[in-house]
Amino acid sequence: MKILIADDHWVVRESLKQVTKKLSRNYQPVEAADFREALAILEAEPGIGLMLIDLIMPGFQEFEGLQLLRTRYPHIPIVVISIHDDPERVLKAIGHGVIGYIPKTAGADEIIRSLTRVISGEVSFPREIIEQSNRAPAAGTRQEAGSSANKNIDVLTSRERDILSRIGEGTPVSKIAAQLAISPQTVRVHLRNAMQKLDLENREEAIHFAVKNAQDLAHGG
Repeated sequence: MKILIADDHWVVRESLKQVTKKLSRNYQPVEAADFREALAILEAEPGIGLMLIDLIMPGFQEFEGLQLLRTRYPHIPIVVISIHDDPERVLKAIGHGVIGYIPKTAGADEIIRSLTRVISGEVSFPREIIEQSNRAPAAGTRQEAGSSANKNIDVLTSRERDILSRIGEGTPVSKIAAQLAISPQTVRVHLRNAMQKLDLENREEAIHFAVKNAQDLAHGG
């Protein structure tokens, strides 16, 4: 699998290259120093299976750039590698469809764990940063968003809320099953029922909903 690493700092690119090599010799890192180069590579390289991208680099206007990538290449998962670790920016990136967010302050072991999760089909978000957002929501946004979320969450059973909450934390289905002493298939049934009730089309949407409404899921109903 080819992994596109887009960052304007060569030190960061080199570090990420070394990390991908530790994950597997089968992973082939491809480098881009700016957004234009990244787009050119995406056009020329059909085998890109994962993008690691900085939110701030020449030609890339943060969330407009993410929106462009999600529109043009919806099948390629994106992980943000950013110097910014504020909750608002993390949640906004999640809202634009990324499956992972790794602060540049993270150590090599933490990056390896995060990339291992996203490559295996899970998500990886900095839980401690998201929890900061849940503890201190922006003025004027919590009540508005919370009332709408609570209205939807009220239709869920306690088991569905619990499973959706764990999914939002990035917990694999197999681990949720072990934690709740039920089968993985039962977990999937509850998750599917919750998604139908909330009109969520896929697991990615379910993850994003769960992350954004973590506190409501924990205390709803």
